[in-house]
Amino acid sequence: MRDIFRQTIRVIGGIPSVFSIKPVLRNSVRALVIAVGSLSASSAFATSGGASDPGFTRFIKDFWPTARSAGITAQTYNAVFTGMQPDNDTIRLMSKQSEFVKPIWEYLDSAVSDTRVEKGRELLIEYDGVLRQIEARYGVDREAVLAIWGMETNYGGFMGRHNVIQALATLAYAAPRRTDFWRKELVTALAIVQAGHVKFSEMEGSWAGAMGHTQFMPSSWKAYSADYNGDGKRDIWTSIPDALASTAYYLKRHGWQTGKTWGYEVQLPNGFDYNLADGEKTLTLGEWQRYGIRRVNGRGFPRPSDNGILVLPAGASGPAFLMLRNFYVIKRYNNATAYALAVGHLADRILGGGQLAGNWSKEHLPLTRSETTELQALLNQKGFSVGAADGKVGPATRRGIRAYQRSKGMVPDGHPSVVLLAHLKTGR
Repeated sequence: MRDIFRQTIRVIGGIPSVFSIKPVLRNSVRALVIAVGSLSASSAFATSGGASDPGFTRFIKDFWPTARSAGITAQTYNAVFTGMQPDNDTIRLMSKQSEFVKPIWEYLDSAVSDTRVEKGRELLIEYDGVLRQIEARYGVDREAVLAIWGMETNYGGFMGRHNVIQALATLAYAAPRRTDFWRKELVTALAIVQAGHVKFSEMEGSWAGAMGHTQFMPSSWKAYSADYNGDGKRDIWTSIPDALASTAYYLKRHGWQTGKTWGYEVQLPNGFDYNLADGEKTLTLGEWQRYGIRRVNGRGFPRPSDNGILVLPAGASGPAFLMLRNFYVIKRYNNATAYALAVGHLADRILGGGQLAGNWSKEHLPLTRSETTELQALLNQKGFSVGAADGKVGPATRRGIRAYQRSKGMVPDGHPSVVLLAHLKTGR
């Protein structure tokens, strides 16, 4: 087909641009170009890498109509996919069902290390002008933006070792779940390359497709990335200002409250009603004070009318926090309490704050998925209904735990741990 096209060009005199040809002939050539492109994109993988994974080759061939309907050109498609094979590391990590659960105190020790804090303070000075402009433009506090950068890639020190399109193509091809999600992310990633925001070879990210300095999925990049310097590109891979501005815009769009903190570490009074610490009950800080809750540093709350939710990340055996709106905005970035707490704490440390005051009772280790399933089954057997024993801790499981704890004279904090599981097994 390519030879036919070359011969056609010769017949019309080797004119360099088909748009200078008379309309009828131009339309014929245009149709031929489209046909060549379509054939090129759908057939380029007939022999490419088939020996190692013919299924992946078929997937790429079959995915072409989807990409084409989304505006991806044959030139882009071929340039990206010719010779590509699945990312074996993505397959390994996708299939990995780790039973290890890192305790929150170990997670925080790593995430908010002294080294990361010091680096954040240095960058706060180095990027002062950029951060001030970002803060003024988006209303998101600079230390929060820096903390997310530090958490996601250690300030750009490690942005992942995977090509994002290869990883997403692997997931779209082989992942057992969320196929539609991975396919949409793959199309969006292709569009980003086609638009020239980043070179395919520089599209660096995680095994699951999170990209750049602050680890955006392609769909998040499409919705929230920002062009800080006005060069027409939203480059979160090589432009630190673009990456930081994108993170600020993301937080703004999800409801960040300017000039307010993420939360406060607090001290609970003796005899506190732990049923109030269900992770859902919302009261003003002033109302929480009336239950005897105080900040650990002895200071009052600057805005007693702010709403807060009492969160005990390790149950009654660890520190307690009143979490504000910004904490839950951070969770939109990564929906894990440990992550959002680490971001907030790192932001405070960058500004000169100290360590958390509360101690973690480290014998109360978290449960693995299989241990949680066992705990739920035991609770159901003993008449403390938690629903299906599925290894997932939700409101029903916490209610069942509290009921069991009250029946045994324990602190009813609703928190699952190896200590609680041992108690259920032995009755003591």
